[in-house]
Amino acid sequence: MLAWNEADVIRETLDSILRQSIFAELARRGRRCELVCVANGCTDATPRIAAEVLDAAAREHPAREALVARALDLPERGKFNAWNVFVHQRSAPEAELLVLMDGDILLHGEGTLWSLCQALLEHPEASISTDEPIKDLALKARKTLFDRVSLATSAMSRGGAQVSGQLYCIRAAVARNIWLPAGLPACEDGLIKALVCTDFLSRETDVRRVVRAPGAAHVFASYATVLDVLRNQKRQMIGQTALHVLDVHLRRLSPAERERMAETLREMDSADPLWLKRLIGEHVRGTRHCWELFPNLLGYRFQRLMKLPGPEKVAYLPAALAGFLVTLVSSAMAYRFLRQGNTDFWPDTKSPNLSEIAAARG
Repeated sequence: MLAWNEADVIRETLDSILRQSIFAELARRGRRCELVCVANGCTDATPRIAAEVLDAAAREHPAREALVARALDLPERGKFNAWNVFVHQRSAPEAELLVLMDGDILLHGEGTLWSLCQALLEHPEASISTDEPIKDLALKARKTLFDRVSLATSAMSRGGAQVSGQLYCIRAAVARNIWLPAGLPACEDGLIKALVCTDFLSRETDVRRVVRAPGAAHVFASYATVLDVLRNQKRQMIGQTALHVLDVHLRRLSPAERERMAETLREMDSADPLWLKRLIGEHVRGTRHCWELFPNLLGYRFQRLMKLPGPEKVAYLPAALAGFLVTLVSSAMAYRFLRQGNTDFWPDTKSPNLSEIAAARG
């Protein structure tokens, strides 16, 4: 688990993990798993709370013989650095599967982690298993118009197995051939999916590489205001721009360099930690309008709409129009930000709903 300044909810997040059936399932089979919380650059009590909860779990969990639990406190802030440290340095070398998750979600149902792992064991052609992300708004008894539009916009994007960086399971050998480059501003899940589904850019996309785990789900805090939505979408636009730049650049590498992708990207970081930021800057300077940041920026929401059955097209048209306006405004915000030479944008847009849901669940 990767966490940054999640003191308000980290205890509930860890509790939702420790309630999972996977520990009893492994104990019955004489197997073990490792639960690691990687706090990165925190300025609150996240590392202390995580250490307290995990130390207690190691002593008192009913299936503690199947559980190794520990907390790490990295001084450097950044999800991507934390991901690299965990995958390449701190995960158990003998691990076959790695589950990556954020520190501000709640696992929904006690079988989620077990289902994620079983999905990969049952589908040898797949390298990643995913669950269903549930917005906290969906669990509210009374929904506002903003809530309903937000949920409808999310529903439009569903289809197939989408990789959410909030929670997924990946084969350890595959993960260890991935290195998240320094300066990647967002959308690491998009990079991971692109590399995995193309066997590290060696072939056309194979959607079988990602599989949805049945019954697996998690709840996440959605954005509570229009300004929060715009800030998040601004960050997504910056991230998608970086992914486009990376896709163009990495496809120019030799087959041997792509085959050992983690080593290649690590060497590029070592030679020039600002290489990605420089490439993003060159790309942005070559554009004249915000909709040129990456292909199909303005059209992707309507493409999703057109894939829906006839009656649903009409029902979801208002959500598509609202999403289009958000995309247009946030891409202009991102474009201005990038034209100024910036790439790092970390909006703090936490919703109080997740803590309330955790409290209601007891």
